[in-house]
Amino acid sequence: MLVLLVLVLFPLVFGGWLWFHVDSSINRISAFPDYSGRPEAGAGTNWLIVGSDSRDGLDPETAEALHVGAAEGQRTDTIMVAHVPDNDTPPTLISLPRDSHVPVPGHGRTMINAAFAIGGPELLARTVEQATGLRIDHYAEIGFGGFAGLVDAVGGVELCLDEEMHDTKTGQTLPGGCQTLDGEQALTFVRMRYSDATPRSDLDRVANQRKFIGALVEEASSVGTLINPFTTYALADQGAQALTMLDSDGTSDLLSLAWALRGISSGGVVTTTVPVTDATAHRWDKEQASELFELVNGDQPIPEDLIAE
Repeated sequence: MLVLLVLVLFPLVFGGWLWFHVDSSINRISAFPDYSGRPEAGAGTNWLIVGSDSRDGLDPETAEALHVGAAEGQRTDTIMVAHVPDNDTPPTLISLPRDSHVPVPGHGRTMINAAFAIGGPELLARTVEQATGLRIDHYAEIGFGGFAGLVDAVGGVELCLDEEMHDTKTGQTLPGGCQTLDGEQALTFVRMRYSDATPRSDLDRVANQRKFIGALVEEASSVGTLINPFTTYALADQGAQALTMLDSDGTSDLLSLAWALRGISSGGVVTTTVPVTDATAHRWDKEQASELFELVNGDQPIPEDLIAE
């Protein structure tokens, strides 16, 4: 009887404690302020997902191991909008190439990446809202070290590469074929754009980033991960330390996002890049981009001609 009681109570106590631990450990920023002309809320919920290239918190040895250099300040390697619908339309994950030229409030038309460097999450969110017409409800940011730690926490992520990837800028190489990437290798994969395997540069990089997020979410939500308390704790603890969210966001919001994105690898999530006019990804196709964001804002299906890698 005692053993049965322990088996029943332990998951409940452990789960409750872990929930509290994660919610109290996540880094927080103030909620985005309102401003004149801010888009009205549409259907569904929108997340701004940011991969920061900040080296803050990385000691020189770790930075060298991760091959991230020593650049100061903060920029964004990854900018995505995740839309979780209110109806049965599939969730949507849209990459916004970091070199896209868009109006940045108070700073003219420049790279969207500059908004984060100049004014942090608040200015980036306002820039994204005004460029897309979508109101941002939630925010999630992760840095280099946190991303690598998250991958290592789940024991690595299995990924199949069509060919060898060699970055001529960093000298890093990933072999072709199916393999389990650790945190360092995963960071190399999602950052790589100077390679024969990424001829479209940033457009290939953002496609690879979505591919990896799908594999990571699939691994994190697998039965093997969830029934192992050690892996579950490592994943939750590392995720909490690595993430920056809004004051108003909680663990339930994060789990809702993860649950919505779990179908990326199986095709249950629409993944695309904002339509652009050429391979540099500097200019958005205004007509197609407007159509895409209007459909997303209304929880409407995305037609095939607006879905791009």
